[in-house]
Amino acid sequence: MLWENFIPWAQQLIVEFSYIAVFAVSVLSTSTVFVPLPIYVVIFFAAGLGLHPLIVGILAGFGSAVGELFGYLIGLGSRYVTEREVVEKSKEKVVKKTSRFVRRFEKLFEKYGFWVIVATAFLPFPFDFIGILSGASKYDIKKFYIGVSIGKIAKCLLIAYAGYLTIPYMRFFFVTT
Repeated sequence: MLWENFIPWAQQLIVEFSYIAVFAVSVLSTSTVFVPLPIYVVIFFAAGLGLHPLIVGILAGFGSAVGELFGYLIGLGSRYVTEREVVEKSKEKVVKKTSRFVRRFEKLFEKYGFWVIVATAFLPFPFDFIGILSGASKYDIKKFYIGVSIGKIAKCLLIAYAGYLTIPYMRFFFVTT
């Protein structure tokens, strides 16, 4: 009975809001730090109930990448809050020091940053931590956005095509006429 009500409701939502809804929900769901929202369910059903899966995957991926910039900016802001100024006695100038934890991630991001971002954006991983650490280590925001976009678009395309290929069969099994 749940499927009988849900599928027509989801179809109506997709018809009314279309691709704009997919992009907006993607931005909102990934900009909430540490509070997961069901973006992947929306992508799955949007592609399975009539929207083109390629467009759904690309828009959801770009929307997710835009939302992840929020975590990056939180990390960037936290760096300025946690930095401490130290006066070097020999040169008598003020030097900003960061914590060891952040310096370790700066080295990691210098060496493998782009690929770590792409991989963790694709995998089912709590990406908020990576976004915050990227910002805290002052990783280049352009590289961050490109890496997140690649990983999120690949993930969203996979989910969209899974919905596109499975929803017709789910209708056959669960909806009675």
